[in-house]
Amino acid sequence: MNEPIESRLPTTVRLSDIEVAHRVCAGDNPLFEVLMRRHNQRVYRVVRSILRDETECEEAMQQAWISAWKALHGFEGRASFLTWITSIAIREAHRRGARLRSVTERMAELPQTLEAGELGPEDDAMRSELGSAIECEIDALPEIYRTTIVLREIEGLSTSETAAALGISEDTVKQRLRRAKGALRTALERRASGEMRGLYPFHDPRCNRIVSAVLEQIGAASDPRHPE
Repeated sequence: MNEPIESRLPTTVRLSDIEVAHRVCAGDNPLFEVLMRRHNQRVYRVVRSILRDETECEEAMQQAWISAWKALHGFEGRASFLTWITSIAIREAHRRGARLRSVTERMAELPQTLEAGELGPEDDAMRSELGSAIECEIDALPEIYRTTIVLREIEGLSTSETAAALGISEDTVKQRLRRAKGALRTALERRASGEMRGLYPFHDPRCNRIVSAVLEQIGAASDPRHPE
C-alpha cells in the first residue's frame, strides 16, 4: 500500500479529527484514511474484547468504519471522534452476536506452567506466556466486564470516556471495573503490571487490509451525505 495519507501532510498543518471529518463530508474522501489509521488500534481492541474471533473482528471493524463514514455528516463534535467511533464499533460487535464461553471453560485452557507458577527461565518467554495468560483471563470475563477493563486498563480511557463509549453511568463503569479486577487471579494481577497495554497488538498489515477494504467500498468520489 502507498504511504499513509496522514504522513504526507506537513507537520505544521496536521488536522484535528473534526477538521478531517468536515473535509471528508465536503467530498475529500481519501482523508477518511487519516481517521482510520489514527484510531484503528482502539477500534480493534474494543471489537476484539467482544468478539474474540479474528475473522469476525476484522469484518466488524470494516462495517463499523463504513457505518461511521455514512453517518459522518451527523458527527457534531460534542464528544470526541474517538468516543464516537468506539461506540459505533461496540454496537457493530454486539450486532454480530458473539457467544462467549463460560469462565470455567476459559480458565481450564490456561497453560499448566502458569497454574504452577513456573514461567520459565527466559524473560522473553515469560513475557509472552504472561501476556497470553492475561488475554485468556480477560477473555474469560463476562462481556460487560471484559469490555470495561479493555477500555479503561488496556486502552487507558478515563472513566467518563468509558461511560460515554458504553452508554452507561460513570458509577456503573467503576462498579464493573472493580468486579472485573476482582475476577482476575491474584497471582496474574501481581505479574500483569506494565504488560496490559501491550495486549491485542494491531499490526500494519492488518491495518492496511482494513483501510483498503473500507476505502474500496466507500469509493473515492462518493459523498457520505448521500451513500449508495
